[in-house]
Amino acid sequence: MPDIQGQPLVGVTVVDLSQIYNGPYATFLMAAAGARVIKIEPPGGEPLRRRGVVGGAALPFAMLNGCKECVVLDLKSEAGKDALLAMVRQADVLVENYAPGTMDRLGLGSATLQALNPRLIYASSSGFGSDGPYAKYPAMDLTVQAMSGVMDTTGFPDRPPVKAGPALCDFFAGVHLYGAVMTALFERERTGVARRLEVAMQDAVYASLSSSLGMHWGNQGKQNAPPPRTGNRHGGMAESPYNVYPTSDGYIAIICVGDVHWANLAHAMGRPDLPTDPRFAGLKQRVAAMDEVDAIVSGWTSIHTKADAFRILMDNKVPCAPVRNLDEVMNDPNMHARGALQWQDHPDLGRIVVQHSPMRYADSPLVELRPSRALGRDTDAVVEEFAGGDLPVPAHASRKS
Repeated sequence: MPDIQGQPLVGVTVVDLSQIYNGPYATFLMAAAGARVIKIEPPGGEPLRRRGVVGGAALPFAMLNGCKECVVLDLKSEAGKDALLAMVRQADVLVENYAPGTMDRLGLGSATLQALNPRLIYASSSGFGSDGPYAKYPAMDLTVQAMSGVMDTTGFPDRPPVKAGPALCDFFAGVHLYGAVMTALFERERTGVARRLEVAMQDAVYASLSSSLGMHWGNQGKQNAPPPRTGNRHGGMAESPYNVYPTSDGYIAIICVGDVHWANLAHAMGRPDLPTDPRFAGLKQRVAAMDEVDAIVSGWTSIHTKADAFRILMDNKVPCAPVRNLDEVMNDPNMHARGALQWQDHPDLGRIVVQHSPMRYADSPLVELRPSRALGRDTDAVVEEFAGGDLPVPAHASRKS
């Protein structure tokens, strides 16, 4: 493997049994911080890899599994289990996001693996946790969005709830899982204790509902309380203007946090009368007159292009942003300039855009983003390294392509 200098997790070995988005994002962050991540997949590959038969669906696997070694093991076979145990003996962290109880049924639960290697941090993630009444509920991002309140608070008040576009429950859990593993590694260095840890997707997303929860709490007991879905308005209906406004060629998001921003917006719109108008003079008044405020702002934005409105508002120090499409985001000059997005020549997918870790470590260059590997590409080498030639390569595991 390449010698990665100056990264905080150099020397940490992670056995990655996770799949789809949740766990793989956590382990990608570890790999981007210098850890050696060995991704274990079943024969045929994990579900996200198998989605690659659908047009474009191969990109997410490449985004989340670069910088990892790819090994195929059949954990239902004795050879596959033995190979995994050989790796666990020398690993620092094992990550899995199977349904609760799956690893125990395979004879590979945390008690077994940590008895084999007392320094192993065993990290798991699931939709609803392993110790509550929802433990057996199906845990996909959509189901967790539905159960957690994300869908109920997304969309417009006169329409049915909708899911958030991004798989935010999966990725919120992945970020928390990374944080939990780092916390456990820190504790192990201080005390020698290696913990089992768990992150539930439902738990990880709850705090993001803060604005909606605040509005709900404040409206308890009130008749005709507003619905929880606020469209593009503030989730707590506590800011105005705060919305997405039409332009002549698209949309622009505008938010005024306090009277100074409102005065700046009024100046930009050529309406010096607005800050002193008693209907709009303070936040409480503007929130009460939200429809009228939005109509005034929309009337101004709709006669400008998205670019012109953005330029004028930025010149007047009004918080705003053009609503950009995915092609614009993938080619974002700021993210590319910082290395947060990078072009990559992938052996299977051609030239693609992949993300780097959002975490930066002073005086350490970004890890080179190596492309995701073919299914089982590293099985022979990894099993030979960890088992020392004592084990045969598990059947159906070796791939040379």
